[in-house]
Amino acid sequence: MTSPLVRSFFAALESLDPARPVVTLFSGGLDSSYLLLGLRRMGIREVHAVSVDIGEDESSSYKRQVAEALGATVHILDRRAEFAGQYVAPAIAAQAVYLGIHPVSSTLSRPLIAHAAVDLARVLGAQALLHTANRSQNTLRRLNGALSLLGYEGVFGSPYDLDPVTRDDKLVELRAAGVDLLAGRIVSGDSNLWCREFESGILDDPEMHHVPDEMYTWSRPTAAPSDCDTVTVTFERGLPVAVDGLPLPLTDVIDQLNRRVGVYGLGRYSGLEHLDHGEKVLEIREMPAAWLLLSSYRHIESACLDAELIREKRHLEQVWVREALEGRWFGELRLAVQTFIDACAARTTGSVTWRLRNGGADTRAITVPEPLYLRDREAWEDRAIAAESAPFARTEALLTAV
Repeated sequence: MTSPLVRSFFAALESLDPARPVVTLFSGGLDSSYLLLGLRRMGIREVHAVSVDIGEDESSSYKRQVAEALGATVHILDRRAEFAGQYVAPAIAAQAVYLGIHPVSSTLSRPLIAHAAVDLARVLGAQALLHTANRSQNTLRRLNGALSLLGYEGVFGSPYDLDPVTRDDKLVELRAAGVDLLAGRIVSGDSNLWCREFESGILDDPEMHHVPDEMYTWSRPTAAPSDCDTVTVTFERGLPVAVDGLPLPLTDVIDQLNRRVGVYGLGRYSGLEHLDHGEKVLEIREMPAAWLLLSSYRHIESACLDAELIREKRHLEQVWVREALEGRWFGELRLAVQTFIDACAARTTGSVTWRLRNGGADTRAITVPEPLYLRDREAWEDRAIAAESAPFARTEALLTAV
């Protein structure tokens, strides 16, 4: 029986029928463009390049231009609202931060991209669903894991897994085919409405790395030294629903906070993330909205939930992160933990007011409708002492009466 997993260009050539459709994931980058060229050379007559729009940097018109130049039919699927509501929102409630270092991002986007591509591949009757992740990218196991758990019927995988092609070779061959693109990139990037991430290239060496400031979009400090901003974020049942009292869809909440928080230079992360066999690679992120929303959520949660419940939740949060990170978003354990997290989120309602300043932020108000916090400690102490003393006072009164 033929393996459903494609791991090299040779395997793809051997397993594909030129007369049947093939679906590829398409970002408009060098790897995905070269894959389209490879499929054209193999004689595949019907190639569908799928781009799932979740707020990335590359424009739709640019993607259409490249895909059409390589003979593919492009499908640009707008999934921004779905990404925010069904993937980012659960991650906020789960406090999805990798080992306490950085909020997860591609961990959330890959299962959505896989799901959208599988839906289209089934409609088209595609024989294969191919992507371009390589050995040093965690996307490899996340996409393959999602495609497997979704039960895709055709072959799937990445030809780059066992058959890498150098960047220079890809550029030369694409230029020879009449497509000249992305020659100036010095890192590999991944972006969506939640995160902009950089890795590889000039960032390969954790012991010596520097990100040119112009690569940052949201978190480039532009506020004057004396500037400050006050912002209030409101949550209802675990979901961010308003900024400064104005109701907004989650996509707009994230967009506004990325800009408002980022101008103070907040929301940058760097960290090492493990590969399949334990080796680690450096990744750089900017996530200003995530920085504020995750912190706000924890403050509101702390005001609403019992401390012991939060302690147990903190353990399960890392179980949630591990399962999603390892490509098991659609797996039973992640879904089971999600049920617990959703139960906690149902009680997490309130708002946090922040004062943003250059290089930092401070809370100014934490407000929930059914708080566990005290607003007047002395009054509480008086009530607590009076309540504790009441039985003794009644006993003393009875003894005196006797």
